[in-house]
Amino acid sequence: MPSVTIQLTDRRTAFAPREKIAGKVTWQLEKPPQSAELRLVWSTTGRGIVDLGIAETFPFPNPQAAETRSFAITLPDGPYSFSGTLITLTWTLEAVLQPGNVSEGVEIVVAPGGKAVALPQVKPGLFGG
Repeated sequence: MPSVTIQLTDRRTAFAPREKIAGKVTWQLEKPPQSAELRLVWSTTGRGIVDLGIAETFPFPNPQAAETRSFAITLPDGPYSFSGTLITLTWTLEAVLQPGNVSEGVEIVVAPGGKAVALPQVKPGLFGG
């Protein structure tokens, strides 16, 4: 059965913008994949339209069927991780191997002080609601 794991060097999952994040991606497949990469992805969930963006792609050239690759990525300035009543923005490190769409993700926080911004609840009627 194909498998892929992401291990962060210091096992932390909360970071400040522009901080460097490092770790290893390990996979085991029956045959070498055509491509293997690590993606830094942000996404929104909640009411309304779900949005997604790939901030950075870290390719692993000439992947073998089973191996471990190191990575180091400098996180962007934003957007910050946040959580609100209507929408939440999260960051994920996602290892993806093709074909077969074998993937694994680790959710991380990218915000000042490494703490997701908590948006205050809007009081009813404040903005005509």
